[in-house]
Amino acid sequence: MSPARTDHDARRHDVSEAVWRVLAEHGFAGLTLRAVAAAMGASTGLVTHYFAGKHELIAHALDILEARTRQRPRLEAPAATGLPALRIHLLDILPLTPDGVAINRIWVGSWDVALSDPALFAAQATRYERIRAVLRAAIEDAQRLGELPARADAWRLATTALSFTHGLVVQALFAPDRLPPEHQIELVDDFLAGLAADADQST
Repeated sequence: MSPARTDHDARRHDVSEAVWRVLAEHGFAGLTLRAVAAAMGASTGLVTHYFAGKHELIAHALDILEARTRQRPRLEAPAATGLPALRIHLLDILPLTPDGVAINRIWVGSWDVALSDPALFAAQATRYERIRAVLRAAIEDAQRLGELPARADAWRLATTALSFTHGLVVQALFAPDRLPPEHQIELVDDFLAGLAADADQST
């Protein structure tokens, strides 16, 4: 790799790190080319070399947010399938750790910008479609194992599970004292117990 290419990649990494720092401190409302430049101790002109405008900056920020979300520590359960796997997926979404709180605050802040821009809207909708697909796979496994009603629509259950979890995220962010991590986990377990009870009643 040529020195010029190496310098370019290193600089782009610095820019991405600055974008993340601005997001973590100020959210999407405070994400501007000027703010990123200030976080780098650089000129706005340097940042515009990488982003033609606010739209490209926000799109890049959403990509960084998704990457950080994937890379953060996750719960592990060897060979988990069915309801245990679904439980892990739901808990991994919740703000159970300081890192989880920070990431969820930024995700919630991204909804406004995504809803107001067609391209960002489409990208965000695709992201949520992928999450529902992951939940659906765990639900279908649980149905095959007899842990959930076999006749239930797995896609509807996945949508319900994600809706429940995102609602819990918002409540936990606004009422952290009333919804500490242990209470959030209890609510997820209650939710899954309700789904499992429906399976028991259908047999």
